[in-house]
Amino acid sequence: MTLVKKSDWPSMINNSLLSDFFDGDRFFDSDWLRKQSVPAVNVKENETNFEIEVAAPGLSKKDFRVTAENRMLSISSEKQEEKEEKEKDYTRREFSYSSFNRSFTLPENVNEDDIKANYEDGILKLRIAKKVIGQPKAKKAIDVR
Repeated sequence: MTLVKKSDWPSMINNSLLSDFFDGDRFFDSDWLRKQSVPAVNVKENETNFEIEVAAPGLSKKDFRVTAENRMLSISSEKQEEKEEKEKDYTRREFSYSSFNRSFTLPENVNEDDIKANYEDGILKLRIAKKVIGQPKAKKAIDVR
């Protein structure tokens, strides 16, 4: 029996790391290019409403779009930035784009007409009021005359 040492590191000559990185098909199909970051969400329920907190630092109020229709709540954001630096010997322009979309199915006992949103300190807070459904009406005595 012969013991052969094999490194887990790619060789720079054959099957190199650079080839894996810059090979056309594998570079653009890489998982790291397809990953989209989605902000963390907390959902709280109390007797009168639901509270949703979305952690989205670095955005402003105008970057959000919140809609509610047919018991579906959608929270989305798009932000584009362009920076340009001009120095004596060079010009540098940088572009960045970020977006996300989260959707939630609302329970039957929410009032879609009473949703309030507030963005402060990097957290989007939504308050969705509850409504009473299917509560039987109290018996009413009818006087006979």
